[in-house]
Amino acid sequence: MKYPLGFNTWGKNEVNEIKKVLRSGNFVMGKKVKSFEEKFAKYFKSKHAIMVNSGSSANLLMLTLIKYFPEFLKIKTKYPNIIVPAVGWSTSYFPISQCGFKLKFVDINLKTLNIDTKKIEKAIDKNTVAILSINLLGNPCNYNEINKIVKKNNLILLEDNCESLGAKYNKKFCGTMGIMGTHSLFFAHHMQTMEGGMILTNNDKINDILRSLRAHGWARDLSKKNRLYKKKNDQFKDKFTFITPGYCVRPLEIEAAAGLIQIKKLKNFLNIRNKNSKIFKKLFKNKSWCEIQEEEKLSKSSWYGFNIILRNQLKNRRNEIIRKLIKNNVEVRPTMTGNFTNNPVIKFLDYSVSGKLTNSNYVEKNGFFIGNYPKNLSKELKLVYKIISRQIK
Repeated sequence: MKYPLGFNTWGKNEVNEIKKVLRSGNFVMGKKVKSFEEKFAKYFKSKHAIMVNSGSSANLLMLTLIKYFPEFLKIKTKYPNIIVPAVGWSTSYFPISQCGFKLKFVDINLKTLNIDTKKIEKAIDKNTVAILSINLLGNPCNYNEINKIVKKNNLILLEDNCESLGAKYNKKFCGTMGIMGTHSLFFAHHMQTMEGGMILTNNDKINDILRSLRAHGWARDLSKKNRLYKKKNDQFKDKFTFITPGYCVRPLEIEAAAGLIQIKKLKNFLNIRNKNSKIFKKLFKNKSWCEIQEEEKLSKSSWYGFNIILRNQLKNRRNEIIRKLIKNNVEVRPTMTGNFTNNPVIKFLDYSVSGKLTNSNYVEKNGFFIGNYPKNLSKELKLVYKIISRQIK
């Protein structure tokens, strides 16, 4: 038996829709993308959805926007910093530095794996302009506390929801908590377009800016009623006037074609992931030798994967455990980046650390996760439990 990290959720319908696109000859960002954006926005109860080629690109556009349009920042400073959790993903952090903001790392809560809200206030200084929340492995952050801090300190909230599509906090979809929220549609994520990402926002001007940034910075893709550029009814001017310092991170029509089928399946996908989580919790919860990820009181995780932190009898034995799992065809990953500040790439970034990163370091040494996807994983999870529990001396 193999227990991979990801699972292909495509069927005949996705393949057939992609074939139709290939036969049409229209490959780049057309009607399919527009339709998928509309359905995505409606599903997640957001006014606008902007599709891009990856979740990483979604993060890049989100940070580029606040760099060049500081009107959306409430605090004006020459040396802005953004507070982030010390455990996340590399391309959650890189755009912050690339866009001229200083990273300020805060430790995580060991139970939720999300930013420790009790430590955010101490990290805020006169140059702090925003908090980037990362909903790790499907698990929503404590947005009641984060929103109180944001309001009290005149900050803005940016949300990286790339690993947590479909998760909710207080019955509201994650990815819609801040002024923008990013999502990934990569293989092994909750919904697959193979590559792909999405940004949600309720702000009309932000929507216009993101659509320009997505495609070379031009005005071509903006509606006549946009808030950036007055259309001149001139074919050349309206198509080849550049108004933002953009990129080329456009999605493909084949990705959107797959997405239009996948979004119909999403509710069922999430239900099966949740059923698997109950099996996982029944096996691993309240064990002296491990800690598993917990949901906040008002949270509903979408369970991207199942994280295990070894402790007590198994503390500092992760490599030994992982070797056993891999030998038994179980695919394993570290708990994202671990403490990101321990990575060599940190020397290229402008950053500071607020307080000690004790929990982030512990997770780096003792944490790992296994896959979850829309398939009954009862046998696979029991196998993992059997392998790990046998190592207790």
